Amino acid sequence: MKLNFVLSIFLSLFIQRSFSQKIGKTEAPLDYVSTLVGTQSTYFLSSGNTYPAIAMPWGMNFWSPQTGKMGDGWMYTYTAEKIRGFKQTHQPSPWMNDYGQFSVMAMVGKPTFDENKRASYFSHKAEVAKPHYYSVYLADYDTKVEITPTARAAYFRFTFPQTDSAFILIDAFDKGSFVEVIPEQRKIIGYSTKNSGGVPDNFKNYFVLEFDRSFTNISTFADSVLQNGRFKVKAEHVGAIVGLQAKSRGDQVLVKVASSFISHDQASLNLKELDGLSFDQAVEKGASVWNKELGKLEIEGGTIDQIRTFYSCLYRSLLFPRMFYEYDATGKVMHYSPYNGEVLPGYLFTDTGFWDTFRALFPFLNLMYPEMSLKMQEGLANAYREGGWLPEWASPGYRDIMVGNNSASVVADAWIKGVRSKDIEVLFEAVKKGSMNPGPITAVGRAGASYYNTLGYVPYDVKIHENVARSLEYAYDDFSIYQLAKSLNKGKEEVDFYKKRSFNYKHLFDPESGLMRGKNQDGNFQRPFNPFKWGDAFTEGNSWHYSWSVFQDFEGLARLSGGHKALEAKLDSVFILPPIFDDSYYGFPIHEIREMQIANMGQYAHGNQPIQHMPYVYNYVGTPWKAQYWVRETMNRMYTPNPDGYCGDEDNGQTSAWYVFSALGFYPVTPATDEYIVGTPLFDKVTLHFDNGKKLYIHAENNSLTNRYIKSMTVNGKASTKNYLNHSELIKGGKINFSMDSVPNKKRGITVEDLPFSLSR
Repeated sequence: MKLNFVLSIFLSLFIQRSFSQKIGKTEAPLDYVSTLVGTQSTYFLSSGNTYPAIAMPWGMNFWSPQTGKMGDGWMYTYTAEKIRGFKQTHQPSPWMNDYGQFSVMAMVGKPTFDENKRASYFSHKAEVAKPHYYSVYLADYDTKVEITPTARAAYFRFTFPQTDSAFILIDAFDKGSFVEVIPEQRKIIGYSTKNSGGVPDNFKNYFVLEFDRSFTNISTFADSVLQNGRFKVKAEHVGAIVGLQAKSRGDQVLVKVASSFISHDQASLNLKELDGLSFDQAVEKGASVWNKELGKLEIEGGTIDQIRTFYSCLYRSLLFPRMFYEYDATGKVMHYSPYNGEVLPGYLFTDTGFWDTFRALFPFLNLMYPEMSLKMQEGLANAYREGGWLPEWASPGYRDIMVGNNSASVVADAWIKGVRSKDIEVLFEAVKKGSMNPGPITAVGRAGASYYNTLGYVPYDVKIHENVARSLEYAYDDFSIYQLAKSLNKGKEEVDFYKKRSFNYKHLFDPESGLMRGKNQDGNFQRPFNPFKWGDAFTEGNSWHYSWSVFQDFEGLARLSGGHKALEAKLDSVFILPPIFDDSYYGFPIHEIREMQIANMGQYAHGNQPIQHMPYVYNYVGTPWKAQYWVRETMNRMYTPNPDGYCGDEDNGQTSAWYVFSALGFYPVTPATDEYIVGTPLFDKVTLHFDNGKKLYIHAENNSLTNRYIKSMTVNGKASTKNYLNHSELIKGGKINFSMDSVPNKKRGITVEDLPFSLSR
């Protein structure tokens, strides 16, 4: 008995040591990516609300195994037992749902269209989920399905048992669809119109499938009625089933699939992305592309879980916004416009919500992928030309959800960070228009613009919900326009106008509570006021979350609060307070509330965006060691490389980009400035490969689980006590050395000269 006890202790120590052992240089970062991170989610509790996107970086089309029913935003959940099909998807979030969708499924035996009857049991033990390659064993059909993508096409490989009754089904989904089987060409074409909004009346996703062998049987279905021998059908809900012969066990059927938002002919052009490639060569090519993009950030000296988490987050940071453009027969860039329904030249991107992604995702692209960011800026200018407004949430066109006017930040940050769009004057016109006017829908332009323009805030009592959130974000967006106007050398009157509006956050600061609070049209604060009340004056959060949305002026916030010490104490309170909440606005605890409640970090709700930057605010009041503690704590506790790896919605790369930036040791608290705020590096060594050919080396000496505090820092050999780094200097390349310790250094980062930019300083 005693021997068993000793052995168990030894084994426990061995396992603990092995899991904390650091890994050296990562040669192929794709090997560390899991696309299943965040897939163990439900409507009531999000651990990411992701799906295993089989995709190329920023690809126009993604694919995913489909465990949910047709139209279910939760198309794949880790706890599901059956797969219904393999879906081409453009879904950015289950809350936004999908568009341009159809699915493919393999069957053996008696073919069926019914999505419940055709579903097959599967196991994660017989599943490989990578960005460039997915495979799974369909147990009910003794069939292996493999998929590898390109930007606009995909290669399927089906390995059947020996049978003369193998079938492949194409489900074009409901809401109006078409399919035609062309047996002499071993081809199926069709289109799907199923969408969740944001499209003109002529929207279609045209698809084409090419098979490597002839069909033994052809049938099509229309609105659940299956008819053998019918090759062409158009109805509310259609699809096709083709029979194939597998002459021996292990016989492999190859199918190439592509789609287009322009035409069937364009879909066939897009299929040429697979020309000359075998399936295995396509897999190898996809791996090369992903390793190139992921490899721009080399890391070493972290645990296996940290490295897996990092590269899985980096993968998620390179999916959205997706390409919404195609190449014609001459190689010219063109796109179908979801804003006016026309086919037009130039780039277009979609499927991102700026309320989420202005914070870290777009700054990350501006730092590490500026060439792609430049195309995105052109795409924004095209969206404005075609729709008359910049989108705030595009999927694929305007969607009426969330608040703010944060397209201004996305445009300004790119320009300030050196992404020089030829369309900048068009974009400047666009951000100005959005800053002064309500749009055609609530989530475009500025809801409550007339009130904001005259009062400096959107009042609580004029039936415009989430008014404090809107007002605070409008003030920051005005700051972004101010920064852009200065950089473009606009007139003093225009520059001063937006600078003045950047201080509008002050209207909503409540001296009584020291927090942001709704204010009525007459200038009196709303009553009663409960800072723990979610929603109402705030967006998916409460006053404790939104009171830090003064990105442009934390010095000004500190002065309103009574000084740096007072603001520091307020920051401390976020983590000290219990995770209590008032859900009366919603009538039930929305999933973001539950995610805060169960995280055991007080009122810090990292699972949603408004407060994600808040730990870094300690740097603005001269206590950077507290930022270092809580940033590392968040990385350690809120992220894993597992199916429940996020602490809330991943949200199109934003929550992932937070981790990627934070692991490097800095974070863009205030986009549209030249600064990143120093946190705490997670890895011993990082090498950043910039598009300009320069390299930045980041070393963290004596770094460990306990050594999360910065003892000292040098930049290119010179000692620095600053709590920030400059983008303009980083992209020149060089070396940053951190010396880490287990105890905080309370003598560095404390002088006024060490503090980051604030508008009031």
